Amino acid sequence: MKITGITVYPLRTALEHPFAFSQGWVRQRSATIVEVATDAGITGWGEAFAQGLEPPAIATATIEHALTPLLLGADPRDTEVLWHRMYHSTRDYGRKGSVIAAISAIDIALWDICGKAAGLPVHRLLGGAFRDRVQAYATGFYRLSGQGEAVRLGEEALAHVAAGFRAMKVKLGYGLADDAAVMQSIGTALAGHPVTLMVDTNHAYGVADAIRLGRMLEPFNLRWYEEPVAPEHAAGYREVRRSLTMPIAGGENEHTLYGFRDFFAAGAVDIAQPDIGSAGGFTACRHIIALAQAHGVQVNPHVWGSAIAQAASLQLIAAVPVAHHSIFAEEPIFEYDRSSHPFRQQLVDEPVQQHGGWIDIPSRPGLGIEVNREVLTRYRAA
Repeated sequence: MKITGITVYPLRTALEHPFAFSQGWVRQRSATIVEVATDAGITGWGEAFAQGLEPPAIATATIEHALTPLLLGADPRDTEVLWHRMYHSTRDYGRKGSVIAAISAIDIALWDICGKAAGLPVHRLLGGAFRDRVQAYATGFYRLSGQGEAVRLGEEALAHVAAGFRAMKVKLGYGLADDAAVMQSIGTALAGHPVTLMVDTNHAYGVADAIRLGRMLEPFNLRWYEEPVAPEHAAGYREVRRSLTMPIAGGENEHTLYGFRDFFAAGAVDIAQPDIGSAGGFTACRHIIALAQAHGVQVNPHVWGSAIAQAASLQLIAAVPVAHHSIFAEEPIFEYDRSSHPFRQQLVDEPVQQHGGWIDIPSRPGLGIEVNREVLTRYRAA
């Protein structure tokens, strides 16, 4: 089998209701989708994770100009060989960010091809499923105007409960006083409901304020405190982790085995959160998971992309072993972003749906999806 063509679809659409996380306002949804064609008639789909403020054209240019010439005529089943070919060929100007996201998209598509060729879901090719369903947690609590939205966010927490969620992640990072007011409102709203909370500041604070916030949050018995400081500040992560009792999570902005090697060596996190569309695809995530296991670090993938990234993430999370084995071991959970994203429900034939707070792992070959080409055409950016 040979790769005969690679097509990139940079997607973009304006949001009717923009929202904010701590790093800025999200006014549009974007995604970089890749299609890898073969001479066997099998097509694979992948996605480069476009961060909330990232133009999809960056990964698109990398795929078209840097990666495609390396792959045409290659056997798509040589996933490890091709990953290293792409990484080493871009090392001098890559290693992080959108270049690795571009490699991620290609790699996901190659594994989709492998699964379809074998008639197996990708998780079987990764070594099998540790679980056939996964608990979903609601990500939300974005801002619609800025500070002073504590009452509305408390009401949002109840809406997530009504939708079936028993775990949810609160976006913080809007100033310590505002964060405290939000958490008090959410805590009051959820009184009497058996809900597990996480928080995510998207690296809004320096070490001192991150620790101050963490100490204020101790009564909430958080499952984790995510991205307390800047992603490149591993020493700051370590200081926060040593100062607090709740687990510290991070890694959505880290990349490949090499980046996570230094992150783990610094003692930065209890929970690693590689994003399959950013960290290097299935191939790199296999490396990262093995390294995390050796360091006693849990892996709980970050998920914020389109339906393609969601499908890939479900295949990956099925194959993630628990870090600390016991008969009641803590299992990874699936990030179910509840914010507006038209590329989730419309892009594939069977979009991810939670039922009672749980999601079944798809068992169809490859990623288990069929892509709606009309949606690609409708939202394709110039």
